[in-house]
Amino acid sequence: MIEIIPAIDIIDGKCVRLTQGDYGKQKTYSDNPLEVAKLFEGYGVRRLHVVDLDGAKSSHVVNLRVLELIASHTNLVIDFGGGIKSENDLTLSFNAGASMLTIGSLAVKNPDLVKGWLKDYGAERFIIGADVKDEKISINGWKEEGEDTLYPFLERYTSEGVVNVLCTDISRDGMLQGPSLTLYENILKRFPELHLIASGGVGGVDDIRKLNEMGVPAVVFGKAFYEGLIRIEQLKEFLG
Repeated sequence: MIEIIPAIDIIDGKCVRLTQGDYGKQKTYSDNPLEVAKLFEGYGVRRLHVVDLDGAKSSHVVNLRVLELIASHTNLVIDFGGGIKSENDLTLSFNAGASMLTIGSLAVKNPDLVKGWLKDYGAERFIIGADVKDEKISINGWKEEGEDTLYPFLERYTSEGVVNVLCTDISRDGMLQGPSLTLYENILKRFPELHLIASGGVGGVDDIRKLNEMGVPAVVFGKAFYEGLIRIEQLKEFLG
């Protein structure tokens, strides 16, 4: 059964969503991310994807207090990303309660540093973020196109023991028009061992069902829930 991972994106300590990563297209859904996290936990969700959007923009972690509150007041497994650029960011995030860290742009720009972290802390504690448009990796909040293409990028990290990969089709993120099924199918054909986390485009429960039928191990969703297109009780079929 596919793993359900709701997302909480944070700006100024509030729960927000962007459209295609555009900070100019921001919508605030809650002033209290902890209440949102508790809602998910109350319905049986076990894992949460928390993104520090201020951190992603500032190139260092910013919203650690939100992470601390959710980690200390719930039993959720939290994967945390956004602005992790240094050993200090990494240490602060783990100390604040993150179980896993999502590394995106840094995995493109400084692979030697990231590979060192994989060895020092264990590859199982990291999720490599692959933000993709036309199979090219985008970086720095999707504002730049990196030189890496998707499959060599994934090969670089699977060869280092990485199993967890969060792949976002940025052309679909926040659009609610369905996930990139062909993209995920192609990734799983090449890397069947991956715990692939699909992200971007989920517009309803049927999209999650399609991913589950394809054998995609996990899915992150956010906007569809906050806009009322996915009701929390609809997720029970995936929560065992």
